[in-house]
Amino acid sequence: MNDPHLPGRSPEDGPAGPPRIPPPRAAGDDNPPAARRPQVPLPRQGPRGSGPYRAPAGPGRAPLRPAPEPGTPDAGRTQRQSREATLETSARTAGSGSAEEDRAEADRAEAVDDGRPADGRDGENASGPHHRDPDPHAPGDGSTPQDGPGPDGGRTPGDPLSYEDPDGPGGPGGPGGPDGYDHSLLKSLLGAWALSACSPAEAVVLEAHLTDCASCAEEALRLRDAVGLLHTGDSLDLDPMLRSRVLAGCLDRRPARIPVPEWAAPYDAETARLDALLHDMAEAEWRAPVRLRWFDGRQQQEHTTSVGGVIGHLMAVDGMVATALGLPDPLGTSAAALDPLTRTEAFWQAGVPDGRTLLAPWRQQTHALVRTVSFGGDRAADREVPGLGLPMRDVFLDRAFECWVHAGDIADAVDYPHALPSGNHLRQLIDLAARMLPLVLAGRRRAGLAAPPRRLAAAGSPARTLHLEVEGSGGGHWYIPLDSPGTVASPQHTVAHVALDGMEFCQLVAGHVPPLDAAAGAEGDPEAIRDVLLATASLSRL
Repeated sequence: MNDPHLPGRSPEDGPAGPPRIPPPRAAGDDNPPAARRPQVPLPRQGPRGSGPYRAPAGPGRAPLRPAPEPGTPDAGRTQRQSREATLETSARTAGSGSAEEDRAEADRAEAVDDGRPADGRDGENASGPHHRDPDPHAPGDGSTPQDGPGPDGGRTPGDPLSYEDPDGPGGPGGPGGPDGYDHSLLKSLLGAWALSACSPAEAVVLEAHLTDCASCAEEALRLRDAVGLLHTGDSLDLDPMLRSRVLAGCLDRRPARIPVPEWAAPYDAETARLDALLHDMAEAEWRAPVRLRWFDGRQQQEHTTSVGGVIGHLMAVDGMVATALGLPDPLGTSAAALDPLTRTEAFWQAGVPDGRTLLAPWRQQTHALVRTVSFGGDRAADREVPGLGLPMRDVFLDRAFECWVHAGDIADAVDYPHALPSGNHLRQLIDLAARMLPLVLAGRRRAGLAAPPRRLAAAGSPARTLHLEVEGSGGGHWYIPLDSPGTVASPQHTVAHVALDGMEFCQLVAGHVPPLDAAAGAEGDPEAIRDVLLATASLSRL
């Protein structure tokens, strides 16, 4: 065995000679190019909070023990003994190499420990200030791989002390991952990615990670399937038709003992929709200016008021119906004989109170009207309402239409959508307008606002006819006699055809669009078409 005091020599070598002095070297060799300098492996750190440790015990490895602190008396000797034991164990395990090679390796290791060049030359003549030979126990030289850093700074595979965490520094999601995103952060973004709420940069990094991480890819697929089950974004506001549908469902299961007449159902539904709209309005919205528009038979008219002014107008005209049914008139008995426009102006001149103050009285009035006609049944249907010139069944349809129109005016003022009435109710409202057109045409003809009749026909006989087609929900086909209300409309005597969308027809009846600018599809007699469009707009009033 080697003499520990003469490293690298054996008893067979004879007495030790003088120290070996390396020959002089050229000056150019003092600083070799960087390409020729061997890469020095980083020192391996031991367990947490401790100093450097030797390789752990195991097949072909020395026992695990801490290295002595530099500068102690036995530090050099202990290191030499440890290296010799490691070399001998490595030689026995690998089955290759000779004792002379082992001694040479020990000499180089001792020189490195002492801070001398590994080839036995002094510090001034070494090949560089930081020159060190590669680790003789690195993998590939026939010895057992030692515990230490790998090529990328992490531990080498197979190291008993190393742990390859996929979420750690070396894993795909560690700090060494793409753009500094670790696995836990990318996994937390899966929900936002499934909802398409990630930023473009996050989405690119996450989708690249999904191609390498099977667990995240599987989770992403599950989240995308769950997102597909979610509903599309809808408004949080309740559907205005919800009340009508709930009541209809309840009445189908158990009919009311005293049902609401069919001709009063549109008024009941539209007042409920307006009540729901007013109930959800904020304080500032009650003060929003509301623009009222109508057609007076010759030109467009307009008036701006408040939400309270609109509710007061509805109460004033509904008071005429209340008087006909024996209910109290909100304007008093002195206003019972006034027409709708005069009653409304009288109410506004008295001072329009706050809209919230009028909401409760208006709601009570509408409920009282519906309840009264429900108890009266068919006996109240044919009762004529003074000042309106229509039977009660048609008056309720007219009031339902006006309530829907003014609810739309309020909704426009507060930027809130307000849809058409339901299909069944809308058809009743359109039917009322179509039935009133012959009377309005006759009145305009007497006022000189419409063309005279082309020919006279006996009452009850067929005469010139216009085919009115209203498309969409609640639409249908109506035939309008053109020459006289007493004549009978006949498809065989049709001289013109006008087609309108349901919403466009309602806006024309309300006087919200100029008659001749209505988006109508028309063919046939242009004079008949013009007279019918103007008469339809003349149905409107304040």
